[in-house]
Amino acid sequence: EGRFPGVIDLFGGTGGLLEFRASLLASRGFISLALAYFHYDDLPPKLEETDLEYFEEAADFLLRHPKVLGPGVGVVSVCKGAEIGLSMAVHLKQVTATVLINGPNFILGVPQVYRGQIYEPMPHSIQLLSFTRLGLVEFGGIYEETRIVNNQYIFPIEKAQGHFLFIVGEEDKNINSKVYAKEATEQLKRNGKNNWTVLSYPGAGHLIEPPYSPLCCASGTPGVCSAVHWGGEVIPHAAAQEHAWIEIQKFLRKHLDVTSQL
Repeated sequence: EGRFPGVIDLFGGTGGLLEFRASLLASRGFISLALAYFHYDDLPPKLEETDLEYFEEAADFLLRHPKVLGPGVGVVSVCKGAEIGLSMAVHLKQVTATVLINGPNFILGVPQVYRGQIYEPMPHSIQLLSFTRLGLVEFGGIYEETRIVNNQYIFPIEKAQGHFLFIVGEEDKNINSKVYAKEATEQLKRNGKNNWTVLSYPGAGHLIEPPYSPLCCASGTPGVCSAVHWGGEVIPHAAAQEHAWIEIQKFLRKHLDVTSQL
């Protein structure tokens, strides 16, 4: 019965359709859309560009559903998905609450396109790629040189009208998410905004997922690398997943379910 907060769920560079987090959100009183955007059915097998109008269509589709509360929707996103989630928050008025799990504050890899405008990705220095003694690849440093001198690639996050929850694993070896979240919130501060919360977890790695999932320290990513080091230590990572999952739901309810605050 009734209407429920609507949420779009975005994963990262693995592609395909991953539904476990959306299913868990649905079991907690949200209407959730697990949204694939490449490597699935008739979608491109790999990303050549990211067309933001596709995600705008998804937000409008969700808001048209008779059981979605509105007037806005939330986004829960990780890694490449968090790049897209941040861009959605900046460009789409439909997005009013955005959860960004270990994401950048700029475009990764391929351009974004929105209504004829092309937004280029941040250049990177592949020579800064690093390897563990086990041969696992760490991408965390490849943007550190170019990012400092290329501010024009940073998202204008201050244009977003909604709220942000940044979730950071401080032992993330894939994205320097602690630094990027700090830059994003400082940018918001400089523009007189206070529409964010940061949860930063020492010992947690890149893949902060719903609780009781085991720590995935390393795995392959199709089309990118056969052995990516995600980072993280078992006990603090598990604790981060428990805490973050509760906070994600509280955040979404606070900023999407206005009826609960009456």
